Amino acid sequence: MSRVLVALTMVIAGCGSSSSGSSASGSSTGGIHGNSTSTSTTGTTGTGTTTSGATSTTTSTSSSTTTTGTSGSGCMTDALAQATGKSHLLMGASMSDTTAAAAPYDLRYLYISGGFADGSGPCASCASGCTANNVTCANSGPGCAWWGCWQWDQVPPGGYASGFVTTAQGDHQIPMFTYYEILQASGVSEGADEVNVAANDATFMARYYNDWRFLLQQVGSNLAFMHIEPDFWGYAAQVNLDPTQIPAAVASANPTDCASYPNTIAGMGQCMIHMVRVYAPNAKVGLHGSAWGTKIDVLGNTDPNLDVVGEADKLGDFLKAAGGDQGDYVVVDASDRDAAWYQTQGRNTWWDTTNATLPDFTQAFTWAGALATRVGKPVVWWQVPVGNMSLPNTNQAWQDNRVDYFFDHPDQLVASHAFGAAFGAGDGAQTTPDTDDGHLSSRVTTYESAGGQALCP
Repeated sequence: MSRVLVALTMVIAGCGSSSSGSSASGSSTGGIHGNSTSTSTTGTTGTGTTTSGATSTTTSTSSSTTTTGTSGSGCMTDALAQATGKSHLLMGASMSDTTAAAAPYDLRYLYISGGFADGSGPCASCASGCTANNVTCANSGPGCAWWGCWQWDQVPPGGYASGFVTTAQGDHQIPMFTYYEILQASGVSEGADEVNVAANDATFMARYYNDWRFLLQQVGSNLAFMHIEPDFWGYAAQVNLDPTQIPAAVASANPTDCASYPNTIAGMGQCMIHMVRVYAPNAKVGLHGSAWGTKIDVLGNTDPNLDVVGEADKLGDFLKAAGGDQGDYVVVDASDRDAAWYQTQGRNTWWDTTNATLPDFTQAFTWAGALATRVGKPVVWWQVPVGNMSLPNTNQAWQDNRVDYFFDHPDQLVASHAFGAAFGAGDGAQTTPDTDDGHLSSRVTTYESAGGQALCP
């Protein structure tokens, strides 16, 4: 148990450890999980009913409205619906076993992060001869950074992941893995160095691909959702919106799987998706689309003249070139912290539930729908803040309005090509499904009891 706790602490300290704001013009140089030099607008959020800054507008985009939710002859979500056997918008979370069993969640996600085993590849045993950063992975030690040994050391390496698949299946939930390794495993600074330094290091990337392959082997023939590197693709897009022009170690680092792919960031994404098809053929996979990847934090934007669809198109073109259209969905996120927590830091990240004042939900869904249309794949909302308006604004019990808006307006999610939403905390101080007084589980139970929102209304 201590090993898992150490691992989870490391994970929570990772993605979402810091955050950007958005200026009044919407410009930003960092990410929702990254660093930023911009400042945020302020607003009155009292009860959370009015939840944005001072810029008022009747629409949230200068050039387009939310997309219709169809593609070609049918819904964009058709392929995923057929593969998963689901006909309604999925609702899921990152949560404990107890909470997962308390309500009929469709999906449960888990971070894979922290680092790699020492050496060139996965260990043969956790009990002996296996270290990560020179720390033993055996139970006799304090717990190592490699996820492959985050279980009893008599269980073969990888049991943490394969056991998660089994547990999720037992609760009739689709297991989802968020693979977030480049930053923590490489030790480089967050941001451009992940792209220009870590992804270009053939020795490091050989270990990276070996670890990715090992995770996929734990999934095997099971249905699972694979989520590749939140933040990373946003930082790469900020380096160059053409990923074919960004060098990376791909074929040079993994000739086994990537020999036919170029040594570029585009080749990296394409090969990682290809590896899913080879080693976990029933799994579904997607790259991450960060709304700040075009150097404008679109979801925090307060400028009614911003071309929201245009920004989505730029990011969509980047993701397509990186293999996003070869995947099954694009993963997007709303914020890495509860809005009330950010408010204590002097930042306004609320979205207006009346959709009269930016930033608001219409703007967010317009961007997500346009991104889906450009890539040609539906979106899965991920790590959506768990807070609700009845919480006292204390540690792990912060207010936010996204849970209730998503459940009150699932038709808007479907209309913007969403296949599902997974709620969770991006930091150890944030609200979780285990600390929200049962609110998320209650909403899930009511939603599922009513049959859920049809994917193709």
